[in-house]
Parts: sequence; C-alpha cells; structure tokens
Amino acid sequence: MNAVDERLRRWRLVLGGDAAESTGVSLGDRDAAMDGTLSALYGSGKKGAGRGGDRSAGLGASAPSVARWLGDIRTYFPSSVVQVMQRDAIERIGLSALLLEPEMLEAVEADVHLVGTLLSLNKAMPDTTRETARAVVRKVVEELEKRLATRTRATVSGALDRSARISRPRHRDIDWDRTIRANLKNYLPEYGTVVPERLIGYGHAAQSVKKDVILCIDQSGSMAASVVYASVFGAVLASMRSISTRLIVFDTAVVDLTEQLDDPVDVLFGTQLGGGTDINRALAYCQSQITRPNDTVVVLISDLYEGGIRDEMLKRVAAMKAAGTQFVTLLALSDEGAPAYDHAHAEALAALGAPAFACTPDLFPDVMAAAIERSPLPIPDMAVHQ
Repeated sequence: MNAVDERLRRWRLVLGGDAAESTGVSLGDRDAAMDGTLSALYGSGKKGAGRGGDRSAGLGASAPSVARWLGDIRTYFPSSVVQVMQRDAIERIGLSALLLEPEMLEAVEADVHLVGTLLSLNKAMPDTTRETARAVVRKVVEELEKRLATRTRATVSGALDRSARISRPRHRDIDWDRTIRANLKNYLPEYGTVVPERLIGYGHAAQSVKKDVILCIDQSGSMAASVVYASVFGAVLASMRSISTRLIVFDTAVVDLTEQLDDPVDVLFGTQLGGGTDINRALAYCQSQITRPNDTVVVLISDLYEGGIRDEMLKRVAAMKAAGTQFVTLLALSDEGAPAYDHAHAEALAALGAPAFACTPDLFPDVMAAAIERSPLPIPDMAVHQ
C-alpha cells in the first residue's frame, strides 16, 4: 500500500462510514473489525455495520458484549491507546457501572486511571468484586513501585547523607568536594595542593531517623491519579529507616493512614475519592504531628479548592514555615500536568515561600531531595506559581 492509500485508510477509520465515503476506501476484514470497535465507542448512534456502512454507537447493556469489546480493543490497538479508549468508555457509555462485575475487571487494561475509577467505586463495590479489584490495583501498584522505588531511595538517601554532614569525619566519610572548596584559602602553590584545615563529611543517615515526612493528600475526585502515586511514594519512603513517614488523606474529614503504609493497596482502599475539601483541618492535624520542625518536610498535594477557612489555612502554613518546617505544595502528582486549581490560593502560598506547582512522578524524588537539603526546589519551567 502506497503512502496516499495508507493516509486514506487512516482517514476512513477516523471518520467512519458516512463521513468518509469520499475517500473511496473499502475496508478489509481486520480494518472492518477495528472500525467496529471504534464505532461502538465513538459512533454517531446510527445503526449499521462497521464495513463501509453507518457507524453504530453503544456497547449494549450486557456484560458479555462489553467484555468482548474490551478484548477486541486489546487485539487491535497498543496498550497506550487501549487505556485511552477505556477512559473514554468510562466517561461516554457508563463502563464504570460494569466495572463492579469481576469478569469486567479481568478484561480491562489496568493503569493509574482505572485504579482511580475503582477507588471511586469502592463503597459501591460488592464483595464478589472486591478481591478482583484488589488484584487489579495491586498489579498497577507493583508496576509503579518497580519503576519508581530504586531511584527514589537512592535520591532521597543521598540527600539525607548530605544533610547530615559532620565536622570531624572519619577518612571514609569525608566529602572531598566540599572539603576542598572550604579550604581553597589554604592552597599552597609551591606544592600544588590544598591543606585541609577543616574537614567536611557525611553523617550516617541510615543509623537513625533523620527526617520526618508528612504527605497530606487531597482525596477529592479530581486528585485520583495523585492519590495513587502518593500512596506508592509513601510506601517507598516508609521503607527507609532514616525517614519517619506519615500519610494523611482528607476531604472534609481527615484520615491518618500511616499504619497501612507497609501496603499501598491497603492505603488506597482506605481512601474515599470525592466529597468536599477542608485543607485547613488537614493542615491542623499535620501541624499537631510535628515534633521536630527543623527536620520535618510537609508535602501538601491538592488543587487548593478550599472549603474550610482560607485565612486559617494560610496562617498555618506561615506558622509551620516560621518554625523551620519545609513546606511543599503540589497541585498534582501525576503525568498530566496541573489540573484546574485555585489560583488565588496558589498565589498566596507562593507569597509565603511555598510555591505551588504540578509535579510528575519522575520529578518527585528530586523535589523531596531538595526539600530535605533545604535547597531550591526543582520547579518545572511550566510551573504556574513560583
């Protein structure tokens, strides 16, 4: 097939039957079947077959027909496209209701967005579905941990070591780069060397708890992906003996899920996506858990739509920072950039020295390392409030 024919074929699949008649393209068996899967989700609602005819919309109400469709799209499209089509199906044709059936969960392509949907359905989920749902969530969580854990531990451990420098280190603990810079005034040109009058070294962060980290997560519906990633990172940080990690989720109520941090799946099923938002109440609880302000990092993950007392929220942030606590505000912790958020609150936090920005999972370890070292945060260029 030449380039022109291939382009016409793709347009035919994009436009469907009626709209694409002028292409003059007739579909082969595989393309016709692919067209049928697209028609079921994106069709205009007219009746007809996929092969050269009008597109028909809708998957029907029966679970078997949806299960077949889920299998078909995995046959014809790559995983990334399948995940997009599943998300569209949840929004356009009510697939979420059918996800309460175990056979549906076994047919879907699991990803972060599917986990968010399952968590939003958690309270409505029948017992017959719950174990299957946990298996789906666990699969996604394990994949995320495999991707993120090693670099997170290495990056954060390095920051902890650098933040625990000691002035009389043993030879193996000397930070030679900083020692040389600190002693440049003692350079002896005739010998071409620096006399290390003052030694700077690393402490052993693994010997004791060096930093306290509090993850404070907004569990409103728009934050679903952030809740998933934050739970995984919380579990990774909690596995490090040199960090004491707390994980708090909130809507209008505040729930401390720290005791479940050894299993992020338990954390996720302890959340309840949706509902209102009371950031002030959540921060009040976080503030009550701080015992070592100078060694504490608070990470607020929220779109900042505050349903509580705005001025009190800002006063709490100011008080924590004045006491020496490092405060980080993330509008999202996901691969999708900043969601809709409260610009006025973001600007007010930035004015307090707590810039609000969206953070990808790959950037999060660097953000934590910078907060631990009290160095400038690696805020992305597209950050909305700095």
